[in-house]
Amino acid sequence: MSAPVGERAKEILSRRRLLLSRAKLKAVNHTSALLSGFAMVAMVEAQLDPQIDYPDGLLVTYTVVTCLLVSVHLLALMVSTCILPHIEAIINNEAPSPLPGNEDQLQDSDAPPFEHLHVYIELAWVASTGIGIFLFLVEISIICWVKFLRSSSTSAITTTVLVIPVLIIFSIFAVRFYRQLMTQKFREVTKDIQVLEQWRETEFERLNEIDTNGAGVTKSTVYADQP
Repeated sequence: MSAPVGERAKEILSRRRLLLSRAKLKAVNHTSALLSGFAMVAMVEAQLDPQIDYPDGLLVTYTVVTCLLVSVHLLALMVSTCILPHIEAIINNEAPSPLPGNEDQLQDSDAPPFEHLHVYIELAWVASTGIGIFLFLVEISIICWVKFLRSSSTSAITTTVLVIPVLIIFSIFAVRFYRQLMTQKFREVTKDIQVLEQWRETEFERLNEIDTNGAGVTKSTVYADQP
């Protein structure tokens, strides 16, 4: 295993992370734009009957959940809008190679933005597809309570009974998916470490062989020069 092979493996791994980041940001773009728009429309179109004495706890919960839902999705949408164009540009246009002898001038600051902002990409993805969808399900239940509190409380109770199992299933899936994802990442990191260890051992043996052959050549040359 030679150094070019190791560099090629790094390029493949980097491109795979790049494509995965682009897919996540695109999912964040569509999901957050749709759900935040729906939440804003639901809040604006909510018609409260002035003759009904709504519980303060219900109204406070409704406003808090709606604000959190919109804020989380807008935050994720902002991250996606800022980073996704740079990733698209990197994928569509290959960066020029450095001039010979100037490779050392490339610093970490010249790396693509997704390398430095990987944490923000993951945060936006979790906020949009995890926290955002969870809040959206809670929002549906609360809207039904606001709309049918006095006219048909049975409808509000039925909606809550239906939403609770969905929330439980969603939470179980999210936890299991996250654990599976972490397990997969751990396996990939372990495999990369093993590859690097094999490459290091191979290079060490090759250098030892070069040193041994060089010493043998030098010794035979000295004996050949003696009368």
